[in-house]
Amino acid sequence: MDIILKVVKSRRKLRAFIHLPSRIHAQNPNWLPPLYMDEWAYYDPRKNKAFSYCDTILLLAYRNGKAVGRIMGIINHRYNGLHREKTVRFEHLDCYENEAVAHALLGAVERWGRERGMEEIVGPFGFSEKDPEGLLIEGFDKQPILVTACNFPYLPRFVENAGYEKKLDCLDFLIDIQGGVPDIYPRAYERIQRSNHFKLLEFRKSRELKPYIAGVFQLVNRTYKDIYGFLPLDEDEIRETARRYLPLLNPRFVKIILDPESQPAAFIVGMPNMTKGIQRAGGRLFPFGIFHILRAARSSRQLDLMLGAIDERYRGRGLDVLMGWALIKSAREAGIQAFETHLVLETNSRMLAEYERMGASLHKRFRIYRKKLD
Repeated sequence: MDIILKVVKSRRKLRAFIHLPSRIHAQNPNWLPPLYMDEWAYYDPRKNKAFSYCDTILLLAYRNGKAVGRIMGIINHRYNGLHREKTVRFEHLDCYENEAVAHALLGAVERWGRERGMEEIVGPFGFSEKDPEGLLIEGFDKQPILVTACNFPYLPRFVENAGYEKKLDCLDFLIDIQGGVPDIYPRAYERIQRSNHFKLLEFRKSRELKPYIAGVFQLVNRTYKDIYGFLPLDEDEIRETARRYLPLLNPRFVKIILDPESQPAAFIVGMPNMTKGIQRAGGRLFPFGIFHILRAARSSRQLDLMLGAIDERYRGRGLDVLMGWALIKSAREAGIQAFETHLVLETNSRMLAEYERMGASLHKRFRIYRKKLD
């Protein structure tokens, strides 16, 4: 049967776009549905400011009247302008095991970008690096986490057969905190903690975090500026990000270090793994899904490292050890056995060296692809 592509313009088609992956992955035991409340907000220009500086297109592929694939195209004019690029991105690519469908979707976004003067296409990559990026290419048997892609092994092959080549790999590590952390960490922690230059903050209640949120995100804006795909957050985006994620955080797993001027010099955020709870809730918080998610978080033996940064002025001063060991101690007290890291670009030699020093093992690999538009 012929493949028919339709632009998503109605709420009915948007619902089909959002829920199609759950049907595609119905027999996949590792499938992790999104939190659907967040998905609806993500695609709503009234709630997602990124639509104000990006051109977008959402496409559904149909065969015999049935939705069989989807893709999103994004032109981030703010990022392209800052970096003098003419790049279109593809994101949220998913389909049944049919290469012709994948190629039809990719080809449509390529044409859409080319018509708007773009010279290259990259992806999977969303509005920014905060969205899930890349396709999983190693670790298909591993449990997924909320902030990373979940796809079948055939999808990277379909993309490569469409003429795409590797742009970057993103690496995900697992750290055994019960037996794998070098002894140097507690010794260095005690030495650094005696310093009068820096102050380690630890928290018990979420409201204790609020005075430091603005400073933490300002630190993110400074330290992430050279990370591929990053765009600085403005005040509205900071407030929205804090509103979405602060209620999910366990303050015990947030560590902040203040510099001599009492400003955030470093921070790290961990979140108990909620995968099993989200799977059981089917991605729906209400009426009872939130209880499954919170129960999974309380019983989890894995902490997912969500975000972290160290001010460039203070790198090499042991702040990574100070907050890292503090987080390990809090995690051990809660019965946590392992950390799963956030994605690290293969070009980030500093972070790779740090994880190697901690005895981390490569857990998953994700690939961002590129293709020149002739």
